[in-house]
Amino acid sequence: MKIILKPIFVFLLQFISLSIFGQTQSPNIVFVMADDLGIGDIGAYGQTLIQTPNLDQLAQEGMKFTNFYAGSTVCAPSRAALMTGQHTGHGHVRGNGEYPLDPGQKIMPEYLKQAGYNTAMFGKWGLGQKETESSPEKRGWDVFAGFLHHVDAHYQHPDSIDMIVDGKIEKLPVPGGMYANDYFAQRAGEFISDQTAEKPFFLYLSFTVPHAELILNPKALSLYLDKEGNSVFADEVAWPDGRHYGPQEYPKAAYAAMVSHMDQQVGDLMKLLKEKGLDENTIFIFTSDNGTHTEGGRTDKDVEFFSSSSFYRGKKRDLYEGGVHVPFILKWPAQVKAGSLSDHRASFYDLPQTFAELARVSTQDNLDGLSLAPLLTGQGEQPSHDYLYWEFHEQGGKQAILKDQWKAIRLEVGKNPSGAIELYDLEKDPSETENVADQYPEKAAELTEILDGVRTSNPIFNFGIKK
Repeated sequence: MKIILKPIFVFLLQFISLSIFGQTQSPNIVFVMADDLGIGDIGAYGQTLIQTPNLDQLAQEGMKFTNFYAGSTVCAPSRAALMTGQHTGHGHVRGNGEYPLDPGQKIMPEYLKQAGYNTAMFGKWGLGQKETESSPEKRGWDVFAGFLHHVDAHYQHPDSIDMIVDGKIEKLPVPGGMYANDYFAQRAGEFISDQTAEKPFFLYLSFTVPHAELILNPKALSLYLDKEGNSVFADEVAWPDGRHYGPQEYPKAAYAAMVSHMDQQVGDLMKLLKEKGLDENTIFIFTSDNGTHTEGGRTDKDVEFFSSSSFYRGKKRDLYEGGVHVPFILKWPAQVKAGSLSDHRASFYDLPQTFAELARVSTQDNLDGLSLAPLLTGQGEQPSHDYLYWEFHEQGGKQAILKDQWKAIRLEVGKNPSGAIELYDLEKDPSETENVADQYPEKAAELTEILDGVRTSNPIFNFGIKK
């Protein structure tokens, strides 16, 4: 694999620029990922019914991005883009299923291990099963406890969890019958407590909420129940027992409680970092892997009730904005001014290069991302993407590209790989209500040409087309 090595003077400039701000060590990184949280589900992005005081505080103390995009509209490919720095037209994993990452493609924790970081992950992996080339212990993680199989992550009160034990993956009982995400948050706190200022660390806390099943600790659920134990929200429709996800009498209350409980766990980690004196030089990020869901009793009416997709069209499995436009909040007191707001357009696949540059290591040359280090440090000019690209391999196959204010979407790709696109002007129509392809044929042709040539072939993900 070809590697680009940064010239020594670039390294020195980076070191000098970071030292000017009092930063003689690479920053710690705490990356918190929600599962199927809509951009409108937290107060910092307009939510009024679900309480998220800690995430709102995170936005007040850091930088809120208004133009940030997930790697995909479902779990595995979105997380693969985050790990590899490749968009779904180039990556190995482009859809859900138990597919390992390309062993020849270096991933985020491996770059940071190279830079001397302690690394830990707790929660949903879904990018390689035990004994594959992409099992967590083989991909740069010192510590891991979570779910290897994505379906295991559907269950919020499991009896066992996958963990690295003596360098190997073992499935062990969940201590004390804890709920999965309570255990992940506890382990994250323990990991932070063990860290010192002498060596940087990378913590990836990959929650499995508010993804269905809509089951959680009864104490957490009580926040949205009245004195009689009924939901505070009207028109609840119970999800019955005997289906894939466990039963839930109050899907609205459960969803809201999952978000608020996660908010509290985020607040606990923020407080712990301050108590340990690690807050100043820690990059703390909160985001979601894709848009909100309608599973396990949650309906389209519930999405509308909470405005989970904000004013955007669509949800999980859509390439409309509601499926890929996600919350992204970053706090780094040593560098980022409190209360900052950024409309810079970025995506998950920018983050491996961002973290690698801040950790002063080189990346492979086949990444699609652009480092956000200039934006965060104020040093140098921040590059911008010519376009962002997504492809999705369910529901007949979909492609989308976002260039300037123009969003092109092609549906039913499996039936017609060269089919007509829908075209939206997000500057005038951020809710994607009016297809203007007929009004702007030259722009439609320009984006169609990019769609036709942007992707590389993939033996597993080809929109169902046989070659």
